[in-house]
Amino acid sequence: MTDNVILGITGASGGPYALAILDGMEKAGFHVHLIISPHGRHLLADECGIRDPSPERLLGRSSDRITVHPHHNLNSQLASGSFSTRGMIICPCTSNTLGAIAGGLGDNLIRRAAHVTLKEARRLIIVHREMPLSGIDLENMVKLQRVGAVICPASPGFYLHPSTVSDLVHFVAGRVLDLLAIPHPYQVRYQPDRHADSAEKSI
Repeated sequence: MTDNVILGITGASGGPYALAILDGMEKAGFHVHLIISPHGRHLLADECGIRDPSPERLLGRSSDRITVHPHHNLNSQLASGSFSTRGMIICPCTSNTLGAIAGGLGDNLIRRAAHVTLKEARRLIIVHREMPLSGIDLENMVKLQRVGAVICPASPGFYLHPSTVSDLVHFVAGRVLDLLAIPHPYQVRYQPDRHADSAEKSI
């Protein structure tokens, strides 16, 4: 199976999720093809203090496994189904991007790559971050899910008793990486025995 993965970053909120996913994929040895929308760039500046989203700034280290593709370059290899990838993650995904993909628009590289991912029957993971959801959002999600996309809201779990914001971020990142069978060190596994012991002690 190819080690190429596409990561699209749009607006809304959730920059730390995107960075944790990027870090996890790079450490696992995957080649990440990164596309950042203009609003995604604002997001990274506002939430993560990264105004120059180079691989070195995004990861905090140098890497030859990150390729940044211009957002409007529809001549990119990512716009063709002949370029093999394991799948694509859009995190965070705005309602605008969600609706555009559901409506068949491919007017920028994130949207075009998403359509290529679907038509090639590869896994498209949409990490929608906005709340609450309108009926339009819900209909767009159902439409995309029916054609093969995985709708994965950024919903952290609390059964591992997180104590920091990073714990919550890493939980979401780990669950997203699980969907592409990418190994990672993030704590996401439910352990019934440990929780049973905790429940007994609380009685």
